[in-house]
Amino acid sequence: MTGTVLTVAQQKGGSGKTTLTANLAVELVARGYKVAIIDTDPQGSLGRWFMTRREASGDAGLEFSTSSAWGVDYEAGKLADAHDFVLVDTPPKADSDLRPALRKADLVLVPVATSHVDLWATESVLDLARRADTPAMIVLNRTRAGTRLGAEIAEEAAKVDAALATAVLANRIAYAETLGRGQGVRDTAPKGPAAAEVAALTAEILAHLGR
Repeated sequence: MTGTVLTVAQQKGGSGKTTLTANLAVELVARGYKVAIIDTDPQGSLGRWFMTRREASGDAGLEFSTSSAWGVDYEAGKLADAHDFVLVDTPPKADSDLRPALRKADLVLVPVATSHVDLWATESVLDLARRADTPAMIVLNRTRAGTRLGAEIAEEAAKVDAALATAVLANRIAYAETLGRGQGVRDTAPKGPAAAEVAALTAEILAHLGR
C-alpha cells in the first residue's frame, strides 16, 4: 500500500509550516507509523531541524529528503512506497512551483496564524489545490484564546471553501523552543497542553483520511 502524502502550504511566511510539519511527524512516529519528511523550501528550516534532531539522539526516528519544487513528485512517490506518511514542507509562495507538491498530496494542510492577512493568504493556495483536485484543510495556528481577533479569524475561516480543523494550535513558546532543539512538543512534555493539541490535530487528520 502506498503511503499518504501530506503537503503543508501557505503563501504567507511565518505561518508555522515547519513547526506544524515537524510536530505532526513526531506525533505520527509515536503512533507507530513510518514517516518521511521532505523539505522543498530553500531556506532549509525543516532540514536544519532534522539534522539537529539526529545529532542530539543519533537517530531522528524518521527519514528525511530535500527536493526542488519540480522534483517533489518523484521524491514523494519514492518515499511513499516505503513509508506510511510523507510530509512535504513548502516555501512561502503560491505559484506554479507549488503545483507539483499539491498534485502529489492526498491532503493539503494550510496553517493560518491569528491575523486577517494570514487568512487572506490562503486564497491562492486553496485555489491551486482546487485546480489540482486535492482536498485541503485549514489549521488555525498560534491562536490566542479569549481574544476578539482570534474569534473573528475562526469565524471567517469557517466560511472558506475548505475543511477547517476543529483542533487548533495555541501561541505557545514550547513550539519554538522544541523546534530549535530538533524536537517536537511531544518529546519534552507528552502530557502537556501543546502535545495534547498536536495529538488532537493528528487524530482529526487521520479520521479525515479514513485512517
